[in-house]
Amino acid sequence: MQVYPVKRGCSKNLAESIAKKLDECFGVVSTQEGDHFQITFGALKLLDVTIGKDGKSLVIRTESNIDASDEVILDTNRRFRRYLDEVTGFSTKERVKRAKSVESE
Repeated sequence: MQVYPVKRGCSKNLAESIAKKLDECFGVVSTQEGDHFQITFGALKLLDVTIGKDGKSLVIRTESNIDASDEVILDTNRRFRRYLDEVTGFSTKERVKRAKSVESE
């Protein structure tokens, strides 16, 4: 399970954004169970996204498909990074920088 902060302004209508961006980035329709949005795609047996208790972060849980080919893994990772970029408002570089600053505290 991983927690990703969401940029100020992107947390408005976050639940709607989570579902819409899952559909756009992965090309599959997400299912909703309570406050959890879930998909199965490529190298992911399960991608479960929910809004953090603070309302300003995403809590993401993944289960990998270890039988996936290298091509499928690369495509899935590319789509997952794009999804995080779009829904959090932070680029990959910004997310890494923020994660490192949290670790050092």
